[in-house]
Parts: sequence; C-alpha cells; structure tokens
Amino acid sequence: MPTTTPKGRPDQNGQQSQSGQGGNRPHSGQIVVLSGPPGSGKTSVAKALIPLLPQPVACIEGDRFWKFIVKPDARERHQNFRILIRSMTAACIPFARSDFTVVLDFSIPPAMLDTLRTIVKEIPLHYVLLRPSVETCALRAAGRDAGKIADYETLRGFYTLFAGEGAGDALCDETASPETLAAQIVSGLAAGQFKR
Repeated sequence: MPTTTPKGRPDQNGQQSQSGQGGNRPHSGQIVVLSGPPGSGKTSVAKALIPLLPQPVACIEGDRFWKFIVKPDARERHQNFRILIRSMTAACIPFARSDFTVVLDFSIPPAMLDTLRTIVKEIPLHYVLLRPSVETCALRAAGRDAGKIADYETLRGFYTLFAGEGAGDALCDETASPETLAAQIVSGLAAGQFKR
C-alpha cells in the first residue's frame, strides 16, 4: 500500500516528498573520505577539519564498523575489510542526500575508489590521502591511546597500498599539525583538488 507524507516531510526512506520543499532540487551534500594507513593522523585531522566545514556535518569513524561483525565465519579478514568499506560508504549516502558534508575516517586504499564511486553514484566524492612515512606511522600508532599498534611490521604491506596508482595528491607533510593539514584540505576541497 503506498504511503503519503505531509507536504515537505520525509517518507519512510528519508526522502523528501515530491510535492514538498526540496522535492527535485539538487542536493548540496558531499562525501569527504579521509584516508591513509594506520597512524597517518586521520582521526586527529578529522577533529580539526570538522569545525572548518560549513554545517551540517556528519562524521563516520570507520573503525567502529569492525564491532558490527559479532560472530565471524571462516572468511579472510581482507574480505570482511571490503564488506566494511562498502557498508560505511553506504552509510554516508542518507546524510549526503540530506545536504550534509560527510567525513568518512577510515583506511580506504586508492584501489577501492571505483567501488566507492559506484556506491555513491551522483554524490560528490572527495578522497583525501594522508601518507607520512611508514616510520612516522609506526611511531604514531605505537603511541596512541586507543587502538595502539605495538608491532607495525605486520602492516608494512598494507602501507604500500596507499603509495601506488590512484594515490593522487597525497598529503605527506610529517611536521604539519592537524590544524594546518585541515586548513589545506579545506582549500583543496574548494579548488576541487580531491574530487574523484
């Protein structure tokens, strides 16, 4: 049975009714993927970036999605990793279609960009890659409070996924503060530097 909604109110799918305000207007939302290997500073930069973006802003911390798998089966970790990336990307869509700028904070390798683009369809997608040296990432990962990584050796192969084709304009400044990097990102977003 079809449902009707009052003029301008969202239906059960979160979409504006066609008869109400905003029925066919273009959306101004966008998705900003803040990526990089573990220890690259994504979360610190995200915290500095959010106040610089115009409202409304949503932030999706991808690491939280690992907890959604409560009873894993025999599939490989990399298979679950891809499932999580697709899930968190899909979670951005209702926000972006409701005119939010969505900051997605997770280690998404450049090779996954075609998958992201397929999922988000027409929504503007920006990919910001933080890539300090592997030594700096290892040092930061070992010293952080939450999610400490004492042995980065197991992640050196993963680090290389962020250095190959599709890495684009990676931000590799190891001495810049999160605030400085956030300001660079805002400028780059305005110039279309990170658009994919």
